[in-house]
Formats: sequence, C-alpha cells, structure tokens
Amino acid sequence: MHILVLGAAAGGGFPQWNSHAEACRRARAGDPAVRPRTQASLAVSRDGRDWFLLNASPDLRQQIAANPALHPNHGLRSSPIAGVVLSGGDVDVIAGLLNLRERQPFTLHGTARTLGILDANPIFEVLARDVVARSALPLNERVPLTGGGIGGAESGLWIELFPVPGKVPLYLEGHDGPPPIVEGEDTVGVAVDDGERRFFFIPGCAAMTAALADRLRGAELVFFDGTLYTDTEMIDAGLGKKTGLRMGHMSVDATLAAFAGLDVRRRIFIHINNSNPILMDDSPQRRVVDQAGWEVAFDGMEIAL
Repeated sequence: MHILVLGAAAGGGFPQWNSHAEACRRARAGDPAVRPRTQASLAVSRDGRDWFLLNASPDLRQQIAANPALHPNHGLRSSPIAGVVLSGGDVDVIAGLLNLRERQPFTLHGTARTLGILDANPIFEVLARDVVARSALPLNERVPLTGGGIGGAESGLWIELFPVPGKVPLYLEGHDGPPPIVEGEDTVGVAVDDGERRFFFIPGCAAMTAALADRLRGAELVFFDGTLYTDTEMIDAGLGKKTGLRMGHMSVDATLAAFAGLDVRRRIFIHINNSNPILMDDSPQRRVVDQAGWEVAFDGMEIAL
C-alpha cells in the first residue's frame, strides 16, 4: 500500500489564521524547525493509480495541488481520487467535500450517522447523487473498499470502521452542558488493509479502552490523535476553557503511556493542534515524543507498507 499524508494539523491548520502564538509566528517566518501543516487527511492506494482519501479537510484543494499523485492524468477532466472515507462529521473532516463538486464520480464512505449529517444539509447536494455514490458502512465489519461512483469497482483494499470514544461534532452540541463521551457512529477509527498489510487511522479519540488496546496490539502502523500535548493545554495557554477530554481528544502525554506495551511497530501522531509544542522540532516535548519512538506527521510524508 502507498500512503500519503496530505495534512497533519488539527482544525484551523498550522499556523492557524488568527494565532499569534510562538509556534505560529515561527512557522510564518519560515523557521525550518517549525513546518506549516494543513488540516489532517491521508490518501491511500494499492496500485498507485486509484486513491482513497481518509477525511476531506477544508484544505483539500491545496492538498491536491501539492500532491502530483492526485492530479488529473487523462482526458479533459479526470481524477485519480476514487473515493473518500469519513471518520466523523466534524467540519475539519467533511468541509473539503465541497471542493469535489464538479460532477466527478467517486464513492463516499462513512457511518450512517455521518452520511445522515450530509443528507440533512442541502449544501452537500452539490455532490451530484447520480455520479457520487454514498455508501453507509457498518461498524466492526471488514468490507471491500469500492470506488469510482455509481456502480464502482472494488479497489483491492479492505476497510473496517470501528467506534472509538468521542463526542458529537461541535456544531451539533446542545445547550444542556458538555456532551457525553460515547462510543458509536459519531467518532470512528479506520482500518485499511490489502489482505497482507494493515494500518489504522484514528485522528480523534478521547480515551484508550481495553477493546481499542486489544485491536491495536501488535499493529504494524497506527496514525493516532495528537491534538494536544496535555489535557489542560488550551486552558494553561489562555486559549480557551476546554480540556482535551471536553473536546473529545486524548492528550499526547496520556497516549504515550497508553501505548506502552502494545508493541505497535510504527506510531505517528496526526491531527496536531497549533498549540501543541511537538510541532516545534526543537521543543522539549518533541524530544520526549522522539525518545518514546513516536513520529510527528507532516504534509507530504510518504509511507510504503
């Protein structure tokens, strides 16, 4: 399998448009130790010809432009993008779909809950249903990954969506206090395999459960939620009043402990908030992560599995 990291940052990207914090200032200034990153998304292909996006970030048009593998390559109009897999309904997961509205056939995969959010919002009808297939996938069931739109073909890849602790998207939160952290169709992890090799993509996760630990134990490759370094990071920095848990994200320091003993061969943090010091290659927190054997994803990172 071929894997491209299209974007590695959390919602807002890095540097975030309205942030004047140190890391964002250094990124804007072109500091080589602080690389800019667009919002989190992967592309995966079995043959290097047909590609599937894991999440469609608001930066998708920029990400396509930056990756020649995703450029049109025949006829007047075409795209190597055969499908999109959604891990939830957050803005930084679905907004990029609006970049794919020019009647290009592809298949859109997600849970029934996530696709229901799209169905309820007429703006997503710009993805013409006569060419863009919407495929509701069950949880905890490995199924062939299809692409190419209506009547699309199998890709040679398999996919499984599985629940991880999370919450409803911010824009669907009510006014009765913080939403509960639950396991269901709102926040899912994605497992992709080609029959021989498998990797996991989990850009949002509020806690490590026994079931999730069992699923990941011995894995060859895991992309995992790296939003905040500590649970109180936003509060301590004066950037907000929410903890990481309240936002539906497990902190990096907790993740390092949770993965100890799981024997995951390659571990990569993704969906990294602009406040997280691991974005600075020379920070003490980055040294901790490096010494623990973790990598920090960056735009343009390529992996052959």
